[in-house]
Amino acid sequence: MAKVTVGPMPYMSVMPTVLVGANVKGKPNYMTAAWATVACMAPPMVCVALNKTRYTVKGIEENKTFSLNVPSLKQVVETDHCGLVSGTQVDKSAVFRSTYGKLKTAPLAEECPVNIECRLFKSVDCGSHLLYIGEVVEIHADKSCLTEGKPDIAKINPIVYAQATYFGVGKQVEKAFSVGKNYPK
Repeated sequence: MAKVTVGPMPYMSVMPTVLVGANVKGKPNYMTAAWATVACMAPPMVCVALNKTRYTVKGIEENKTFSLNVPSLKQVVETDHCGLVSGTQVDKSAVFRSTYGKLKTAPLAEECPVNIECRLFKSVDCGSHLLYIGEVVEIHADKSCLTEGKPDIAKINPIVYAQATYFGVGKQVEKAFSVGKNYPK
């Protein structure tokens, strides 16, 4: 396989699309982000990288809380809208019905099948972006998206982001931590 260099960039082949929720000046705001991932298992933590200029940053700094809301493909229009317009110019509080969990200041988008309620653990200045690391306080999941009490990716049908395009999740290929046992010795 012939390879060429393409230069340094923050490339990951696919990323989850999430809605970062934060109260800004007492009002829920959601912004679309794809730079989010797991940060730690014990205690459970997630992280998201946000450009310093984003309106949502003000709410995270103000309340020290945020949510990562996992939309399904059926919310792709609303999700993209929240990434196209800024809360500085457009009130996005009515795009989703907001509820609140244990923290009382991290808005949860009710229509999203999964909401991750976070307390800010740490923010790291990475240059153009701030990396927000959140301790997971609670996971709120729609009952219809659970299998054996855990969120099921096939039922959630999340939006995947790659190359400025939204994708759905394909069929299961193999079981992780299992198929590799078939590697010839």
